[in-house]
Amino acid sequence: MTQPHPDASHATPGPEARLSRLETQVATLAEAVRVLARGLEDIPSQDVSPEEAARGARLAHELLLSQGL
Repeated sequence: MTQPHPDASHATPGPEARLSRLETQVATLAEAVRVLARGLEDIPSQDVSPEEAARGARLAHELLLSQGL
């Protein structure tokens, strides 16, 4: 009895594909952290509303979701 040939969609990605995906994920995480930090910044010369922090958190969350993280 022979095993069915594995479908290419179930094949493990090669090192280059995995590295590319990892680079994309790291870039997305870095951008999410920047957005979140910007929303949480407390600059003495400016009034920062609580809505700004919430907006930063929402944007960071949306970035992560867009990349499946």
